[in-house]
Amino acid sequence: MREERIEQVSKLEHDGVYRGIINAWCFYDWANSAFVTTVAAALFPPFFRSVAMRAGLAGNEATAWWGYTVAAGLLIVALAAPVLGAIADHTGGKKRYVAAFAGLGIAATAAFVSIGADTWRWAALLFILGNIGFAGANVFYESLLPHIARDGDMDRVSTRGYALGYVGGGLLLVLNLLWVLRPAWFGLTDQVIAIKASFLSVALWWALFSIPFFRRVPEPPGVVSRLSGLSPVRAGFARLRETLAEVRRYRQLTLFLLAFWIYNDGIGTIIKMATAYGSELGIGVTDMTFALVITQFVGIPCALLFGGLAARIGTKRSILVALGGYALICCAGYFMRTAWHFYLLALLVGTVQGGSQALSRSLFGVLVPKRKSAEFFGFFSTGEKFSGIFGPLLFGLISHWMGESRLGILALILFFTVGGGLLALVDVPRGMAEGRGAEPPPRQPVTAP
Repeated sequence: MREERIEQVSKLEHDGVYRGIINAWCFYDWANSAFVTTVAAALFPPFFRSVAMRAGLAGNEATAWWGYTVAAGLLIVALAAPVLGAIADHTGGKKRYVAAFAGLGIAATAAFVSIGADTWRWAALLFILGNIGFAGANVFYESLLPHIARDGDMDRVSTRGYALGYVGGGLLLVLNLLWVLRPAWFGLTDQVIAIKASFLSVALWWALFSIPFFRRVPEPPGVVSRLSGLSPVRAGFARLRETLAEVRRYRQLTLFLLAFWIYNDGIGTIIKMATAYGSELGIGVTDMTFALVITQFVGIPCALLFGGLAARIGTKRSILVALGGYALICCAGYFMRTAWHFYLLALLVGTVQGGSQALSRSLFGVLVPKRKSAEFFGFFSTGEKFSGIFGPLLFGLISHWMGESRLGILALILFFTVGGGLLALVDVPRGMAEGRGAEPPPRQPVTAP
């Protein structure tokens, strides 16, 4: 009886530690999602357009240059991520890389307050640095998921992180919206000052709420291999070459990566270009920000519902449902004319955005070999960033060529149909078996002769 009670207490303590680690990991989504909501999606795109237009750019040119700015930041992360991932696996320094990139993103976001009335190039540079910090930190943050989540718990943990991100990003966005609408209530002199104060609040929010992640999430050990005697950088490049050589062993993982890179390009383009597109159509910042608040709070239950849907019909099928929703959103976006149209589209995006991204992350997590998680998540992020270049770039080019951006939103349907078609071909059970086959066999206990 006593032994049973001790075992129960031990299990409760173990479960409590596990919950604490999961909560701390998910809370980083709460911390950094403010950069996506307040900066990348809501306030910075129209703010950038206004700064660029004061410098003499036409409206469609300002939208195009915003697309080019987004693409440039993603390109830099895409080139660096796989090598950094290999280095992190080799050295066991995933959390250190999260700290370094998050620090860069936080510092660049805080520096937004220095942007002048017509210094659009400086604004572009700061956003590129901020986006590098945000995206680079996510490579290593997400690579910890296979190490901390129990078997069968990946979907739930990933969708919970996205749901917390919606809550955190949404709460700060509501506060920032109040600042922008009623700056005098908060002792702010005008709307421009309120917008800059909002950017500063994102930096502080990101820094403060990252603390639980760094305190409680354990650092997995580095991989001991024949490369261990090399410097981290040389070992990182060597492991990258090895991964490129062996990637063909993981056929289903490779097929999923290709599908994800294509359809996620469409998702990222909608997130980053929506308010720039709405601003070009004459929709006010207030309406667009209110609409994005709707996206955030609709996304909270919908991200969790997609986790439940995945348990019923499977992760892959749930992602395909979300991609079908995105294709319909693109069709409707082509006909958008008024602020109410923007509100409706924001509502529809909220139903599919968190679920599609969270389930994509967890599906990738079950396909990768754990011992190369950061390296493979580096490839995951690299392809994501490389593919994320093409959507904003295409959007910008269409804006330049056609004199407006309406056809750009319609062109995004291609990303969802092609990516969804490839995803439908992925054999998930076979991919999981391929990943497990790459793991070293468990150590046998040493017995006395």
